[in-house]
This record gives sequence, structure tokens and C-alpha cells, in this order.
Amino acid sequence: MGIWDGLYGPVEVKAVQPYEARKQYVCPGCHGPIPAGTGHVVAVPRDAPDLRRHWHRACWNRRTPTALKKSAPRKRR
Repeated sequence: MGIWDGLYGPVEVKAVQPYEARKQYVCPGCHGPIPAGTGHVVAVPRDAPDLRRHWHRACWNRRTPTALKKSAPRKRR
């Protein structure tokens, strides 16, 4: 289990509107910049708010929880 799939409790995810984004951040999903003025999401683990991170929306939606990566059976075609 990782930070973003419950290691530190439920993760609160909030949308950040472009007019609210006043600083540049680095997305932990792709390690690319999130320029000021770009809409994105901020994820905050309930039990570890100091681990708050800003993500591109697409990177957050694309991530796969660690536990599922390890245990999910593959589908046959």
C-alpha cells in the first residue's frame, strides 16, 4: 500500500481552478511542471497533511493504486 492508496488514511482530493493556481508546482506523477495559472488537483492524505502534493488532473486519474498493480490478475483476450 502506498501513500496515495490509503497508507496514511483516506486521501482528500480537491480541484484547483486556474485562477487559484498562483505558484508553479512539480507533479509527482510525471515529474513535469504545473505552471502557475494551470488547473490541477491537490491530494492530501488525512493522517499526513504534510505529504500534500499537487498533480496534473490527467496524472492523478491515470495513476493505479500500488496494491492493485501487485495483485490484480491479468485479463486474457
